[in-house]
Amino acid sequence: MTFYPNERIGLFIDGANLFSTSKALDFDIDYRKLLEEFRKRGRLTRANYYTALLENEDFTPLKPLVDWLDYNGFNVITKPAKEFTDDSGRRRIKGDMDVELAVDIISAATYLDHIILFTGDGDFRYAVEHCQRKGARVTVVSSLKARPPMISDDLRRQADGFIDLADLKSMIGREGGRPQHDDD
Repeated sequence: MTFYPNERIGLFIDGANLFSTSKALDFDIDYRKLLEEFRKRGRLTRANYYTALLENEDFTPLKPLVDWLDYNGFNVITKPAKEFTDDSGRRRIKGDMDVELAVDIISAATYLDHIILFTGDGDFRYAVEHCQRKGARVTVVSSLKARPPMISDDLRRQADGFIDLADLKSMIGREGGRPQHDDD
């Protein structure tokens, strides 16, 4: 995918989907490096991270990441996750951020030249098409190299460009497996 130095770009990250994809590729994301990488590719004007959080938990492993992101250049969009018991008695958690993310990319298409969407979820195909009709280019970041592939074929075909997350590993992968940066 081509990036132009003066284009206004925005990152929109489906947190749960990116986490699953990076785990399938056996690496952790260094979010500082991720910002640096995309700042090199254009004028980064927005970096949004979407995730649902359990409200009643004293500690969730996601909380330190969300706090770090919030203090280090990301706009973190959260909502409470819903906890329920399925038909077989297993505890399940549901926290879908698709509507929030879709509305935000459609709104951003009016002021961004290039939207970078970190998800493989085919539910975003129509939102991507709408962004394109408004004049924004959309690149999707997910993976065909993961087993199983983590990107919807419909979403990949709709996007203007596709970046396999596996190809970004050397640029944005975290060394040493630390959960976040100790120096912040």
